[in-house]
Amino acid sequence: MWCLKKLQLPSFLSSNLVLLVFIPLVLVLVPILACTLLGSSFVSSFSSSSWNGIKPVGILTSYSLRSLGSYEEQDENLQIVALAEPPSFTSPFNNSLVAEDAIPHHPPQEGESETEKDEISNEEEHGNNATAGVLKMYSRLERVEAILAKSRSSIREAARNGSMISNHQDPDYVPQGPMYHNANSFHRSYLEMEKSFKAYVYEEGEPPIFHNGPCRSIYSTEGRFIHEMEKGNFYRTEDPDEAMVYFLPFSVVVMVHYLYVPGAHDMHTIGTTVADYVKVISSRHTFWNRSLGADHFMLSCHDWGPHSTSYVPHLFNNSIRVLCNANTSEGFNPIKDVSLPEIHLKTGDIKGLVGGPSPSTRSILAFFAGGLHGNIRHHLLEQWKGKDEEVLVYEKLPRGKSYESMLKNSKFCLCPSGYEVASPRIVEAIYAECIPVLISDSYVPPFSDVLNWKSFSVTVAVKDIPNIKKILMSISQSQYLRMHRRVKQVQRHFMINGPPKRFDLFHMIVHSIWLRRLNIRVHE
Repeated sequence: MWCLKKLQLPSFLSSNLVLLVFIPLVLVLVPILACTLLGSSFVSSFSSSSWNGIKPVGILTSYSLRSLGSYEEQDENLQIVALAEPPSFTSPFNNSLVAEDAIPHHPPQEGESETEKDEISNEEEHGNNATAGVLKMYSRLERVEAILAKSRSSIREAARNGSMISNHQDPDYVPQGPMYHNANSFHRSYLEMEKSFKAYVYEEGEPPIFHNGPCRSIYSTEGRFIHEMEKGNFYRTEDPDEAMVYFLPFSVVVMVHYLYVPGAHDMHTIGTTVADYVKVISSRHTFWNRSLGADHFMLSCHDWGPHSTSYVPHLFNNSIRVLCNANTSEGFNPIKDVSLPEIHLKTGDIKGLVGGPSPSTRSILAFFAGGLHGNIRHHLLEQWKGKDEEVLVYEKLPRGKSYESMLKNSKFCLCPSGYEVASPRIVEAIYAECIPVLISDSYVPPFSDVLNWKSFSVTVAVKDIPNIKKILMSISQSQYLRMHRRVKQVQRHFMINGPPKRFDLFHMIVHSIWLRRLNIRVHE
């Protein structure tokens, strides 16, 4: 039989038994317990740290808002932050909804105001000075994300309606009809944007290359937008901490004018200027590095705009690029990038360009006039130039004929791509109340996330150019009249106004940016 003797400890050990045994035990067990309870959060943090807190949330899983599904917020401890997985943007042709997962923030609950949240933060600040600064900065970003989360929920709720008519009251305009993928969700999204959207314009850079752009010519939409943002009458905030997006106010058009050497075969100087600018703002501010550029946007209507962004990989791959040259074969991503309408303003305004005679008095079936810019136009002119009395295709208009008059007396206006996919003829046709006929490869029309282009335009594949007349003649008179009415209705979304008016071109561009910002979530 085994006998156990009473353990006798030396006097210098017996007095410190707790320190020698209990404390080491705590040091071992507490980390194990913490890892068990919080392991999933910390594993997520370490596994995705390379993406620095960017997360796609799937508000824009297709061009259309009609695919938006349910959305549920889940509260988590404010101090436990799991960084997001790297963004994998969903194909714009996939109508499935990316599932919304837990939101690692604590948005204001019912009955709890933002002021009360600030008071809580202040109490924490006085109680723990070591972490007060971190908590206060974290809270400001989370407040922005909470506003965005609330907007997402509201838009998705409106999307369930599926109606062609918005059920929201509006004194100026109520979207309705098949021109919209989902009129109700678009209207709800627009109202949320007007209420909440804020953009910060970086002040770095000197005119004319920065904070400036052309307000007439074929690049007018670039300059007009930059000037409106600089005025600051809409959406602009002077406080970068409350901004949802950050604007890089450089003009590629002006860079080409001042930096490009005529006859040179590269745009290296332009690309390095863009790269240097991003380097400056990322060294002076924390916002670029926080999201790797995902909540930043640039805007360009020049053909070289897309390539100039390739000098900064995060700008090309992560940022919102607002481009006239919306060519998917050259890296344009409709989920994060925005298609910008190209509008040729010869005099700086649209006076005399908008409107036209009734459909019954339009005697020309289809019309185009333009030079041999690119293969598509070459093919079009080769097939139709001077070969049909109803499909009038010119390289140069005959003397005595007015281009604007020809547009307004045509039922269909041919809009082939030139050297690049975008064409100012699309908006020219809409202004003239002529049905646009889009002839291009890999082009994403403007505002395709909201507008159902199939309802008011015709798309002709390049291979079908020889069949243009047959395709257009197959459209019945009643269908043509419906398309004509719809063109007149969507006209407001392409109008250039000074100052901007609700639902016009400026606000629609901002709305497209707003939708892309809704599609991600940024963490510290």
